[in-house]
Amino acid sequence: MRPRGLAAGGVLLVAFTWWQSRALHPLLPLRVLADRDRGASFVVLTISGAGMFGVLLFLTYYLQLSLHYNPVKTGLGFLPMIGALMVAAQLATNNLLPQLGPRPIVPLGMAVSGAGMAWLTVLDLHSTYLANVLPPLLVIGFGLGLVVPAAMSVATAQIGEEDAGVASAAVNTMQQVGGSIGTALLNTLAASAAASYATSHAHSGLPAKLIHAHAQLHSYSTAYWWSAGFFAVGTVLAVLMFRSGRPQQAPEGEMAAVHM
Repeated sequence: MRPRGLAAGGVLLVAFTWWQSRALHPLLPLRVLADRDRGASFVVLTISGAGMFGVLLFLTYYLQLSLHYNPVKTGLGFLPMIGALMVAAQLATNNLLPQLGPRPIVPLGMAVSGAGMAWLTVLDLHSTYLANVLPPLLVIGFGLGLVVPAAMSVATAQIGEEDAGVASAAVNTMQQVGGSIGTALLNTLAASAAASYATSHAHSGLPAKLIHAHAQLHSYSTAYWWSAGFFAVGTVLAVLMFRSGRPQQAPEGEMAAVHM
C-alpha cells in the first residue's frame, strides 16, 4: 500500500466526516458513532477484519502452495476454526456478555486471536495439519468468536429506530474496510518480505526452488506477525474504549429494530 494511497484515503475520510456533519440527511449520522461503546465496537470490528485476513488469505496460500492441498481440502481445513468460532460466539453472546459486559470479553478475544496468529509463524515445509495447523486455527476461531458477535451486539444495542439500519450497515462496512486494508497492507508487506528473503539468499548455494519455498514461508510469517500486531493493538484499544459493567437493556420497541 503506497503512502500516497493512504494519504488520499485519509483526506477523503476527513472530507466525508465534514460533509456528513453538515448534510441535512447524512448517510452516516455522526450521532451513531458518538456512543463510546458503539465507537469501540466499530474500531474493534475494523481491526479484527484486517487481522482475520492474516489467517484467511495467507494460510490458504500456505496450505495450497507449501503443503500442496487442493482447493476443496483447503476449504475443509478451515471448518474447525468456524466450529470453534460458533462455540465461542454462543458462549459470549448468551452467557458472558449479559453478565460481564464487553470490556473483559472483547479484549480477551483479541488477545487470544493474536496469540493464535503468532503461533502460525512456526509453520514450515515439514508441518502437518493435525499437529501444527489445527491447534492455532482453533485458538484463532475461539478468539474471533469472543470478539465479533459481542462487538456486533454492542454496536447495534441502544440505538434509536431511525438509526437502526445505519448502525447495522456501519457494522458490515467497518468489517469490509478492515478486510480491504488488511488485504492490501498484508499483501504488500508479504511481497516485500519474500523479495528481500530471495535477494539475500540468492548466493547461498541452495537450489532456487528451495529458496523460493522458504521465501514464501517468510512472507507468510511476516503477514502472521503483522496480523498478531493488529490484534494486540485492538486488545489495548478495547480495554481503553469499552465501558465497564453489564450492557444496558434496550427498550422492547428498539430490540426488534436492531436485530440484523
